[in-house]
Amino acid sequence: MRSAERCDTEAMYRLNDTGPYWIDPEDTEIRFPAVEHALREPDGLLALGGDLCSERLLLAYRSGIFPWYGPDQPILWWSPDPRLVLFPEQLNISRSLARVLRRDRFRVTMDRDFSAVIAQCAAPRRGQAGTWITDEMRAAYLRLHHEGHAHSVECWLGDELVGGLYGVAIGRIFFGESMFTTVPDASKVAFVRLVEQLQSWGYPLVDCQVHTNHLASLGASAIARAEFVGMLNRHCDSPPGHVRWVFES
Repeated sequence: MRSAERCDTEAMYRLNDTGPYWIDPEDTEIRFPAVEHALREPDGLLALGGDLCSERLLLAYRSGIFPWYGPDQPILWWSPDPRLVLFPEQLNISRSLARVLRRDRFRVTMDRDFSAVIAQCAAPRRGQAGTWITDEMRAAYLRLHHEGHAHSVECWLGDELVGGLYGVAIGRIFFGESMFTTVPDASKVAFVRLVEQLQSWGYPLVDCQVHTNHLASLGASAIARAEFVGMLNRHCDSPPGHVRWVFES
């Protein structure tokens, strides 16, 4: 592993022959190694270190990379292969979920209470010892929200927030980060309404990052990382086609 103090053509990295890149948080040039350098085991681990400034986070998403780490770890950057995504036209609504949607018992909003959504996503869950949404992560995504890059979807039952999700939008790609529910089906309703709206705005892809049965049941599928990055290159610079993050009837 090279010393972080050395100044050469890879000054921002210290590289172990069998491990991920080290990103020096003191380096003033923000960049990442090519995603093809990500490890096979653990799948997709690309780099560690750096910081969560907005410029670095936005570059990460544009490059097919996202941060995911625990409270006692350095920042870990991932780019798994394959990548779980949802093509909006492939959204799968089960019969039971369709009945829930027809009842119209939930009210769904956008960007009404981002801070409450991310707080709920970070809250301890049954059977989990902790959360990867650290205080540092929450502060970084709240900053992205205030800058207009991160967005939330809220699902309400009366005046109570019972489900929702948040993520990052760049061009016409939405990068989903986390979701929560305190009432059955609330997060699914939030996700379905979001995907339907994104489709009407011309978004060709929702990034779901890694496989979960929950997302797979809604139509998410895995594609090769190279295909995913190719779509980012085509659509992250596209104009979003809408001005405000509100549901349009």
